[in-house]
Amino acid sequence: MKQQDFTAGPIGKQLLSFSLPILVTNLLQTSYQFIDSLWVGNLLGANALGAVAVSSTVIFSVLSFIIGVNNATLTVLSQLKGKDDEISLRSFVNAFVVILSGMAIALGVAGVVFAKDILEFLGTPSSMIAGAVSYLQINFLGIFFLFGYNFISTVFRALGNSKTPVRFVLIAVIVNAVLDPLFIYVFEWGIEGAAYSTIVAQGTAFFYGLLVSIRFKQIPFSIPKLPKREEASIILKQGIPSGLQMMVISAGLAAIMSVVTSFGPDAVAGFGAAQRLDSIIMLPAHALGTAVNSMAGQNIAVKQWERVRQITVYALLLNLAAMLLAAMIIFIFARWGIRMFISDEGAVAFGTEYVKIIAFFYPFLGFNFVWNGVVRASGAMFQVLVLNIISFWVLRYPLTFIFAQLIGEEGIGVGIAASFVISSILAFGYYRFGKWRERELFKETAQ
Repeated sequence: MKQQDFTAGPIGKQLLSFSLPILVTNLLQTSYQFIDSLWVGNLLGANALGAVAVSSTVIFSVLSFIIGVNNATLTVLSQLKGKDDEISLRSFVNAFVVILSGMAIALGVAGVVFAKDILEFLGTPSSMIAGAVSYLQINFLGIFFLFGYNFISTVFRALGNSKTPVRFVLIAVIVNAVLDPLFIYVFEWGIEGAAYSTIVAQGTAFFYGLLVSIRFKQIPFSIPKLPKREEASIILKQGIPSGLQMMVISAGLAAIMSVVTSFGPDAVAGFGAAQRLDSIIMLPAHALGTAVNSMAGQNIAVKQWERVRQITVYALLLNLAAMLLAAMIIFIFARWGIRMFISDEGAVAFGTEYVKIIAFFYPFLGFNFVWNGVVRASGAMFQVLVLNIISFWVLRYPLTFIFAQLIGEEGIGVGIAASFVISSILAFGYYRFGKWRERELFKETAQ
């Protein structure tokens, strides 16, 4: 459970050893969702699977916000780790615990109360509404655990330990895989059993993480108390824009889907299958983005700008190698990959064509993750939020719509690919010429 100091040592080795466990964690989280859908679909049928799918879009939006807020946690705590400021680190961990606990409770209560209204707003079919409401309400009841174990994992990464969080997610995956058939089939709890399985798994991961943190003194927890005003100000100024970044991405993906639906069911099914491949292909880029956030954060705190530059270069090269390899594999095996999820020929043809168009543009999206990760590490959360708004709402959605109108369904892939390139140019532009290096994250507490 060794913590790493990223302000010294071989950067390439550190980046690789730190990002690989994050990649494994992300892969496990993807398998978690896959296993859940597998049991529900096979034991309860298509209607129940549809109810879970609709509810999951809401849960994904909430999870996106949690991930965004945790990016702020990563930035703040990694800088304090870089400064070797143990007193402020302990104080800020307490502040995050109090504020995030309040957010979790508020979201949980709101979710339980408004679950039906949210699902009706999304146009959930009447045959699915009852199951979807139950599934969503139970998940909201356990949202504290989702917040909790994600927060503990993020604190470990901020302190330079990406290996221990793998255990938390692995435990959640195993517990969920065992309890799903037990609760759904043996106890005959149906779709509610799937939801209970999820929160028990997340609760187990949370309490295990808490036990490890306290027993081995890995995280400087203390008895919760109200945070200082300056601490709360920094957390909210970082957390709210960071949380909104992920919500902007989630909403942008929904807008693009509205373009896809105009080409009929084959396009929707093919695009859906391609998106599942997307989620796997982008795992290395996500891992590198998280890794550079922590590594750059520690170095930004002590003004080691040359080392920050080197971290960025190493991450860009590693991203290029990983994403080009993924691109070649997915280009060659595109049809086989799409057929893992669907069998209808029209849908397979659309999905295959889309993947082949976009395959070699994935590295550009990976570059975005790296440059934005470094900028985020400085605390420039609002600036990254603006870049994401431009990426999705000024570029990706309009370009997808325009190219789809001009050249038909192939334009969906062309528009998205073009947005990857332009977005990466803008991200580099701000990384190179922006004023993020001038930010002083803790000047409020220094006054």
